[in-house]
Amino acid sequence: MFWSPADLSCVIYMYTASEKKRENIAEYVLYMWQIENLIRAFNLDIDRIDKEVIDKYTSLTPDQRRDLHDWYESLIDMMRREGVETKGHLQINKNTIIALDDLHRQLLADPRFATYSAEFYKTLPYIVELRAKSGDEKAGEIETCLNALYGIMMLRMQGKEVSKETLEAVAQITRFLARLSAYYKKDFNNELFNDAPEAPTV
Repeated sequence: MFWSPADLSCVIYMYTASEKKRENIAEYVLYMWQIENLIRAFNLDIDRIDKEVIDKYTSLTPDQRRDLHDWYESLIDMMRREGVETKGHLQINKNTIIALDDLHRQLLADPRFATYSAEFYKTLPYIVELRAKSGDEKAGEIETCLNALYGIMMLRMQGKEVSKETLEAVAQITRFLARLSAYYKKDFNNELFNDAPEAPTV
């Protein structure tokens, strides 16, 4: 189990998720995966989440507390309906990765984004290596990158050592996803494919 009920240092709430979705879509996906595992750590029990998560935030107003309760409760309901109580990801989070995959393919196909393509091809050897180690469950390129970052994040939370080679791979994957996230934000604001040259630098 990644989370213990006492480990709330990385848990904020839906306002953080909303902000991350606007500003950095890769961080949003990782954050939502954390929330999924937090809910599992409490056995999808909204009463325990109320007591051991929500009640820890004494600065919340009654309206914020109610909104946060409702948010967790809706996620619990979705996890049950979608059969991801013990593993897997919610469809809303899968849809975000699908959108990132679509944008990734568009960027690779557009000669205006040659720098993006170059960053991807620097990352590709690490993706190939990670997919070779993943067994029969082959994720797409973007999800493989996100899985790698999430895995490292969990290792660090558990205080486990990470090799120099792994850190080098993570640094490159992070640079690539940061660039993709910057383009996702511009595309969301309809500012990406308006005959403008490649802009974001990471």
